[in-house]
Amino acid sequence: MTRVRDLPVEERPRERLLRHGAGVLGDRELLAVLLGTGSLGQSVLELSQNLLKEGWTGLSRRRASELLQIKGLGEAKVALLLAALEVGSRLRKADLQHRIEGPDDVVLLVEDMMRLSQEEFRVLLLTTKNQVLAVETVFQGGLDSVEVFPREVFRRAVGRSAASVIVVHNHPSGDPTPSRADLGLTRRLEEAGDLMGIPVLDHIIVGKGRHASVHQGKTTELN
Repeated sequence: MTRVRDLPVEERPRERLLRHGAGVLGDRELLAVLLGTGSLGQSVLELSQNLLKEGWTGLSRRRASELLQIKGLGEAKVALLLAALEVGSRLRKADLQHRIEGPDDVVLLVEDMMRLSQEEFRVLLLTTKNQVLAVETVFQGGLDSVEVFPREVFRRAVGRSAASVIVVHNHPSGDPTPSRADLGLTRRLEEAGDLMGIPVLDHIIVGKGRHASVHQGKTTELN
C-alpha cells in the first residue's frame, strides 16, 4: 500500500501542487488531494485509482447513492467530490463561450441528460453566429418515449428570436442509436423549420457516455 505520508515530502501530491501548480499532478494525485484521506487498508492514492477506473467522465455519471456504497467514501467526501465535478463541468461550459461548433459542444451543455431515468427533449436556441441564447426543456416523457410537437419547439424559437435550433433528447437505455421514430421526428422538425425560416442544425441523441448526431450519421464516445 502506497501511503502519502510514506513519500518524501517533495513527492507528496499536496506539496507538489502548492510548489509547482495543479498542472504537474496526474489524475490520481489530483483526486487524492481532493479526498485527503483513504480508509483502513486502502491509501488515498489507491482509493483515487479505483474511483478513476472509468475516467473522469465515468466518475461524473455516478450518483451520490452509488458513491456512498464505496468503501472509504463518506458523506463529506462524496459531497466534496460531486461539488468539484460540477465546478469542472461548469468551467468546461464556460470555455465554450456559448458558441456551438459541433455535437461535442452540445453534449457538454446537456451532459446531465446521460443520467436521466426518463426521456427528455430539449432545444438549443442559437443566434446567427451559433451562440446559445438558451437551452430549454420542451417535453418530458417516460422510460422509452417522449411525445414532441414541432409547434412547441418553434414557439420557443420565435419567442427568443432564434436564428436556428439544435434539438436534443436522451435514451435512458444508454444506446444513442437513432430509432426510426427519431429519424421521422427529425424530418418533421426540419420541414417545420424550413417553413419558419429557422433551420434545425442537428438532432443529438444522448446515451450513457455516448451520443449520436442524426445529421452526421455517427455515434461518438464522450471523452
